[in-house]
Amino acid sequence: MLLQQIAMTVAEGGEHEPAPLWAEPWVFGVVMFALLLVLMFITWSYSNLGNRHTITEEHADPHRQHPNKHDHGQGH
Repeated sequence: MLLQQIAMTVAEGGEHEPAPLWAEPWVFGVVMFALLLVLMFITWSYSNLGNRHTITEEHADPHRQHPNKHDHGQGH
């Protein structure tokens, strides 16, 4: 059905009015920029989570359900 409407519009010359906007076009750009800026600051606020604690070595526990297989046999 939609393809038929598109085909008929193209066959008629494709002249139609664009849909009316509820705000000026620049408003959409400003709102989108502000939204992305807020999301960027939220992301940036989590950038120091890795620096809160000192780094400690993970001990190899052979009794774990899913042991770390990247210790190259050092925990045995």
